[in-house]
Amino acid sequence: MAGYSFLQGAFILLIAGLVNRFLGFGYQIVMMRLIGPEGVGLFNMVLPVYIMMLVLAGAGIPLAIAKLVAEEVANNNMPGAYRIFKLSLLISMLTSIFFTIVLIVGAPILTESFFPNPRVYYCLISLVPGIIIVTLCSAFRGFFQGLQKMSPTAITQTIEQLVRVVSGLSFAYVMLPLGIEFAAVGLSVGVILGELTGFIFMLRIYAGNKPLALHYAPGSLRKIYNTGSIIKKVFKLAIPVTLTRIVATALMSFQAVLIPQRLQVAGLSVSQATSVYGQFIGIADALLFMPGVLTMALATALVPAMSDAMAANNPTLARARILDAVRLTLQVGVPAAFIFLLLPDELCGVLFGYAQAGAILKVLALSGPFLYLQQTTTGILNGVGRADVPFKNLVVASLVNIIGIYYLTARPQLGISGAAAAVAIGYIIMPCLNMLYLHRMGLFSLSIKEDVFKPLAASLCMYLSSIYIKKVLYAYGLNVGLILIISLAVSGAIYLALMLLVSGINNHDKEKFKLLFKFKL
Repeated sequence: MAGYSFLQGAFILLIAGLVNRFLGFGYQIVMMRLIGPEGVGLFNMVLPVYIMMLVLAGAGIPLAIAKLVAEEVANNNMPGAYRIFKLSLLISMLTSIFFTIVLIVGAPILTESFFPNPRVYYCLISLVPGIIIVTLCSAFRGFFQGLQKMSPTAITQTIEQLVRVVSGLSFAYVMLPLGIEFAAVGLSVGVILGELTGFIFMLRIYAGNKPLALHYAPGSLRKIYNTGSIIKKVFKLAIPVTLTRIVATALMSFQAVLIPQRLQVAGLSVSQATSVYGQFIGIADALLFMPGVLTMALATALVPAMSDAMAANNPTLARARILDAVRLTLQVGVPAAFIFLLLPDELCGVLFGYAQAGAILKVLALSGPFLYLQQTTTGILNGVGRADVPFKNLVVASLVNIIGIYYLTARPQLGISGAAAAVAIGYIIMPCLNMLYLHRMGLFSLSIKEDVFKPLAASLCMYLSSIYIKKVLYAYGLNVGLILIISLAVSGAIYLALMLLVSGINNHDKEKFKLLFKFKL
């Protein structure tokens, strides 16, 4: 089955992702209730800057490692794969040390001139140790992903998340009496402890599970052991990936500053703007990204899978894997969008205690499937060696996003809903451009009837049926939490039944699903 081995890797990451997302979601809920939207807003203001430092320090090298190692393994050249990994690890160590120093020196300047709220300084500086830890750990994950072994990544990410959640909330609780800004510092300390624990476990896994470098293709060693050749290969892939992540992270950073500023123009105070931004990024956007646990797993597994198919000169296998990934993304993403339209207030109110954030989620909802397709198609393009394409498309989407935020958010009648609309438009543009390019490459074609219309029709019928069921449940005076649980369960059952009825989930899908449970992790 063409997509089976690739989906195995994605399935391992999916299981870990579900656990991590469940932990992370609980973390978001408790965090929101513990330190409130203002504290969440403070933490999320500095987080994009920290992520930017991670992007610059990593320089796209983990993805380059995954792709190049997959190619060498496909060519039966393990010594070459190790040479790529070790040299890339050295480069990662140097870049991470450099950007750690940059953040230490630049933190006071950023606090004074960049952030709209000066109380973020200690939260930002407490994240500094994570730059070296995350960069080196990511390189090891890239190596195992290149071997198409996803378990090390899955295990360490789960451990990292567990430690982060427990320690972060504990420190935030202890430090809360000192002030909201120090509670945010507690969250930052939890992030660092989680990352350090995950890295320690990754080193132990590498020491006990690295494959022997015994096999190589004749005549390949001289070329692959040339240091200059390796560096050129690594950075040819890493630079466009880094540029893409820089743009994405810069957009997050810009949003973290621009949205509160434009909300103030719309008439909100500094504290109110920070709180509303916290609802946007900490509640509505967090909920929208929930189904992305599947597409992030697919995107990670797609890089070595597509590299392997292309290295083997097998476009048929590449097309099969692309189609499997896109179909699965739509089958999950489309009904998720209708769930967000159906239960926005209930999800935000029951889970986070801020039902008013449901208005933001409702604006974002229909962009959800496009957001998930953005992740999937970016993984595909990275895997086929065209990492420059997502970068160019992201630049276009980001420009539209920024212009929309600037003009729409400042309108008093729109406010944060205007910001959400601008972000949603950005989510829609990029995957459309990605898919258009894949179509032009001859690697992608989608059946509108089978792959788009069926999940869309099943989701629409689910939505209309669930509206009636929701009204009945409210009429009986049930608790909102119980209404949410029943509505989710009934909606899921209706969607699945309709998809089976119209063959939206066909026999090929069922067979692959069965096979996924017949392999050892």
